[in-house]
Amino acid sequence: MNWLEITVHVSHEGIDMVSNIFDEMGAGGVVIEDPALISKYIAANIWDHYEFSPEVLNRPLPLVKAYFPQGPGLEDRLVILQDRLAGLDLPELPRVETKAVADEDWATSWMAYYKPMEIGHRLAVKPSWEEYTPPAGRILLELDPGMAFGCGNHPTTTMCMEYLEKIIQGGEVVADVGTGTGILAITSAKLGASRVSAVDLDEVAVKVAAENVQLNQVADRVEVLQGNLLDKVKPPVDVLIANIVANVILMLAPAVPEILKPGGYFITSGIIRFRAEEVREKLQQAGFAVLEKKEDGEWISYLCVLEG
Repeated sequence: MNWLEITVHVSHEGIDMVSNIFDEMGAGGVVIEDPALISKYIAANIWDHYEFSPEVLNRPLPLVKAYFPQGPGLEDRLVILQDRLAGLDLPELPRVETKAVADEDWATSWMAYYKPMEIGHRLAVKPSWEEYTPPAGRILLELDPGMAFGCGNHPTTTMCMEYLEKIIQGGEVVADVGTGTGILAITSAKLGASRVSAVDLDEVAVKVAAENVQLNQVADRVEVLQGNLLDKVKPPVDVLIANIVANVILMLAPAVPEILKPGGYFITSGIIRFRAEEVREKLQQAGFAVLEKKEDGEWISYLCVLEG
């Protein structure tokens, strides 16, 4: 299979907006190349500047990339992308470049963008091909994102991990819907959850998540399932995670109370800022109290508890 690499050159304040557009278009994930963020991690001695070319470090604008399989409907997606970009409230219209990428080249082209990261107070994530030893007291997750993308460096994911670090005490039953690489399901198990369901509709994501579960030696507690959102979740659960997009969370919210135990937690993320209040209202209507709201750039996440 051949892929089309779509690269959007955009100002820093537009990174999250473009990422959200790609998410809603059905991209399996995005690659963000932000020179300012790379410089920040180099200054903190987390990354090494020798790992990045001068072209990357000196680039004037961040890049947001997504990959779509070539085939019917791709031209329509490009038209939709241009229309959505034109509607963004940014000082300058983002510039789009496209490039055909062969499957064997695509498989490694994005690997340079994933580096080890320390998240919250107790977690650390590293791609499987990177050398990294976590400091004492940090729980290490090792991931190979494969075609499902994502090594925990996106703010929508890190915010969920910080919530899980706070609420998982040990023995919980957890469900992660739209699991992708399985990172949040694996995080739950490593923090002490006794049983975790990791659900995704995409066949590739299911394969990648299952491999990552084995890689992290949590297959005794994490079951990877192919299914649509809540369809494969066996109630009741203590924690439900939905790191998806606002539209899906709005659709899910009314059904989640049937899945959760009383007093159970619902973690929602992947919410672009301009949809945040709409999602909060829907969550409250469904019987949830919002305990905490996290913000990172244009992304919002909520930690909710089922009242009653």
